[in-house]
Amino acid sequence: MARKIEKLAIANRGEVAVRIIRAAQELGIETILLHSEADVASLAYRLADKTVLIGPSNVQESYLNIEMNINAAISADADAIHPGFGFLSENADFAEAAQKARMIFVGPSAQSIRLFGDKISAKNLVKKAGGPTVPGYEGEDQTHERLISEAKRIGFPVMVKAAGGGGGRGLRVIRSEAEAKSMIEAAQREGMSAFKSDKVFLEKYLDHAKHIEFQVFGDSSGKVYHLYDRECSVQRRHQKLIEESLSAKLDHTVREKMAKVAIEIAETAQYKGAGTVEFLFQDGEFYFMEMNTRLQVEHPVTELVLGVDLVKAQILTAMGKPVLWEQRDLIPRGHAIECRINVEDPQTGMPSIGVLGGCYWPHGPGRRFEVGFEPGDEITGYYDSMIAKVIVWDETRYRAIQKMKRTLRDTIIFGLKTNIPYLMAILSHPEFVEGEMTTQFIEKNFAKGLAPQDMSDDEKIILEELKYRVSSSQSSGATGSETEQPSPWKVLGARP
Repeated sequence: MARKIEKLAIANRGEVAVRIIRAAQELGIETILLHSEADVASLAYRLADKTVLIGPSNVQESYLNIEMNINAAISADADAIHPGFGFLSENADFAEAAQKARMIFVGPSAQSIRLFGDKISAKNLVKKAGGPTVPGYEGEDQTHERLISEAKRIGFPVMVKAAGGGGGRGLRVIRSEAEAKSMIEAAQREGMSAFKSDKVFLEKYLDHAKHIEFQVFGDSSGKVYHLYDRECSVQRRHQKLIEESLSAKLDHTVREKMAKVAIEIAETAQYKGAGTVEFLFQDGEFYFMEMNTRLQVEHPVTELVLGVDLVKAQILTAMGKPVLWEQRDLIPRGHAIECRINVEDPQTGMPSIGVLGGCYWPHGPGRRFEVGFEPGDEITGYYDSMIAKVIVWDETRYRAIQKMKRTLRDTIIFGLKTNIPYLMAILSHPEFVEGEMTTQFIEKNFAKGLAPQDMSDDEKIILEELKYRVSSSQSSGATGSETEQPSPWKVLGARP
């Protein structure tokens, strides 16, 4: 039944909240940001039509608190609520709570979320749909003795995974019988903490696989579309760093087979809205890994190669309106790459928190920036360290890589350290350039982060000038006349 959305509550933060706000406002929908105390100083807070405080900075008392989010949305007379990604986006209880409050949940049904949230039930559904799964064990007997026995049967190395969720949590690699018990216990503890369930399952560990995912979308009539694939093999601790569309190493036959399986899985589950079917691809064979029942961080690369707007499609579908495409219209063109910009030390990977200084985003043709914060905003240690995403499109993969490198080189962020040098090193690595990277790429080539690099003479001059200006401003009381002093960029005759 069609329902109109006039006021949309957004239960999220950062760049995804900004993305949803802008899409909704373009559709003529009023936006309400549900935010924590830490996110008063954020771009989403300033862009939203209305804001409602849901709790303290701690996620358990704010962004993960179902009751607070629902009550805040009700207080603002919201017609619907969009969960974004992360936090409560794959929480079936949250979707049900929204429905009970007579609000539209912009996402799949609670039944679909629950089905795919349990990785064992998801694998059983995939088997029913005829999809390939990784050899493993999903039994009810969860004793350590049985799990270790099954791990030996499967053959080491084996992956132990929490059954109640994904996102790299509750996941360990068992490489020998000697470490099996400790790894199983660690996965169970993390599963209980993250998903309130210590149930685990085992899978054969594929040690040189690619991580390939297919974007699917179920419209308001029940028809399911696929929007092709994304290559997500560049991962650190099971968290993606760089994503691209399409994968450089899938031939037409394999791509068509994977797309068919992805659609069959979504159709079997009567899936509605945006979702992602994730596969592992190794030695010419592919295996179902999991399905994410939400918008993905990397959705922009799909949007750029297909010319669609997945967030608007989510909102329109939630209102019972049709999407604006047919499968035959979804023809990929060119190549897109996304890099996640994290505030962290590129050598150690440790978060860099504090006040964000000056930022320069080098806009140009085929360049897209999804930014969650502006200069002067405080980046805290409460949440994920990603502050922005840089996405580029060009006519070929090689040109897209070159464009991304140039774009990152020209991006300037003061005040906090970022992973831009780390991303640049990855983009320049021969294995990445050739498209041969697997999920082991980071561990094999950048396990200890980025090696310290000597500064160039120009960089040393800039640093000394900056130190001098900071010292001068502190000693002089930061008077307005200081703004008239030449910047270090002008000293070198350079442009930011």
